[in-house]
Amino acid sequence: MSALRPVIALEALAATLKASAGLAAKADIGAVARRLGLSGASAIPVGDDCAAIPDGDGFLLLAVEGFMNGFVAQDPWFAGWCGVMVNLSDVAAMGGRPIAVVDAIWSDGEAGAAPVLDGLAAASARFGVPIVGGHANSRTDRGQLAVAVLGRAQRLLTSFDARPGHRLVAAIDLRGRYREPFANFEAATDAPAARLRADLELLPLIAEAGLAPAAKDISQGGIVGTAAMLAEASGVGVAIDVAKVPRPAGVPLERWLQTFPSFGYIFAAPPENVAAITARFAARGIVAADVGAVTAEPLVTIRDGDAVETIWDFSRASLIGCAPGGRA
Repeated sequence: MSALRPVIALEALAATLKASAGLAAKADIGAVARRLGLSGASAIPVGDDCAAIPDGDGFLLLAVEGFMNGFVAQDPWFAGWCGVMVNLSDVAAMGGRPIAVVDAIWSDGEAGAAPVLDGLAAASARFGVPIVGGHANSRTDRGQLAVAVLGRAQRLLTSFDARPGHRLVAAIDLRGRYREPFANFEAATDAPAARLRADLELLPLIAEAGLAPAAKDISQGGIVGTAAMLAEASGVGVAIDVAKVPRPAGVPLERWLQTFPSFGYIFAAPPENVAAITARFAARGIVAADVGAVTAEPLVTIRDGDAVETIWDFSRASLIGCAPGGRA
């Protein structure tokens, strides 16, 4: 006889997720997009992990990440590492392979920049992606960091191609630990270079095999916030079965659903391809599971058994303001 699964207090969990800083930060994107006049209908549709620029028989990928001042101040080496890692994750989430990285760093003196630069250099070497230039200013009153990446894809995974009837698949490397006190769950800094590079290669291989049309990397909004961005860009809804989300032993569900994993992706895929996708990750020791459905109803919901709670209703408000349209 199997043990009874603990009951999830879904209403309280939903209230926590709605009030989370990660979801609020994603909503801030909408104000920027409106100010710049950008949307999913722009010349290069906005709402993906990278800008995908048609080029020859494929796409150039361009992405940038900026880091919160507090994060750079408290954990400067890891901030530098993340400058490379999260950008490479964005490229992979689009079905691409990275080419090169540039950075912009501000610091109060050369000594203040040193650990950030050391982290950047360590990640560049481990992932095998060169840093080819950037900008530096060591005469400011605080440390700040922004990093950009150039990549290339033959066949895209996008944020615009999730369709009702697709299944949501989450793939997360659970072989890590929290980088306290932040919500970062990192499984990369002590991993072998060959493993890190081969794990990222799974994404373009899945794209090129045609197993999934849509994906995003799980970012600061956690799995629910990331799924919400995917849903909005595709003009669909998502229903997430929170009990099925891959999770490390001993980590409370409330914390895990707001976590930024170093390796974590959501796919929208036809049901018949789910087993093939999860098997590819399992072969590399990464946990992947079917965690829910893409729906026609414009809602982001979390579910546990018969209980359902709504996290976002796109008929009432946009999240990042990147509606579908304009993309071939």
